[in-house]
Amino acid sequence: MREQRPVIALDFPDFETTKAFLERFPEEETLYVKIGMELYYACGSQVVTYAKSLGHSVFLDLKLHDIPNTVKSAMAVLRKLGVDMTNVHAAGGVEMMKAAREGFGDQGTLIAVTQLTSTSQEQMQKFQNIQTSLAESVLHYAKKTAEAGLDGVVCSAHEVAAIKEATSEDFVCLTPGIRPSGVEPGDQKRVMTPAEAREIGSDFIVVGRPITQAADPVAAYQKIQAEWNS
Repeated sequence: MREQRPVIALDFPDFETTKAFLERFPEEETLYVKIGMELYYACGSQVVTYAKSLGHSVFLDLKLHDIPNTVKSAMAVLRKLGVDMTNVHAAGGVEMMKAAREGFGDQGTLIAVTQLTSTSQEQMQKFQNIQTSLAESVLHYAKKTAEAGLDGVVCSAHEVAAIKEATSEDFVCLTPGIRPSGVEPGDQKRVMTPAEAREIGSDFIVVGRPITQAADPVAAYQKIQAEWNS
């Protein structure tokens, strides 16, 4: 497997904080960054344009979930931003995901959220009223995502092997909930270390606070990258 870059979750409240963080990295260091709802809603497209101007790859994590035509139109807008990856909620259904694919085109990676890594089986069954196991729910969503023609899913690293077996080895598995050894899991319920995620077959890992809140973010990033590629 070729060397990979961990995806850094830029979970900051504003553009200036984000800019100051990215400026701590050497100019030649091309990153893969995740821009989520908080930052995008605060800054809009300027934060995407800025990250791309630095040569970074961008995962725009907006988790679209609406009627198919609305999602298709929204994806056409995101396509113009030149983002490298974006996503929808698989719970929106196959027709919605097909519409998202049509709107986004083939210029980048389009994935779907199965079950959030902050969701436990008890929560899923009690509040979503899905009475299968968490693993079965994730696998069902993954199969439907593949059926819709998307590139992969967001999932826990614990589910990667089963998802690839049910779809294909090329089906992308992006895994949040990654914590280096010795770091508290925070609000994530289903976590793995970078090395464990690599071993189990994750294609992308997302790491936020262990990098963004580190005293030396560059050193923290490099350590995680080395573990991810070990």
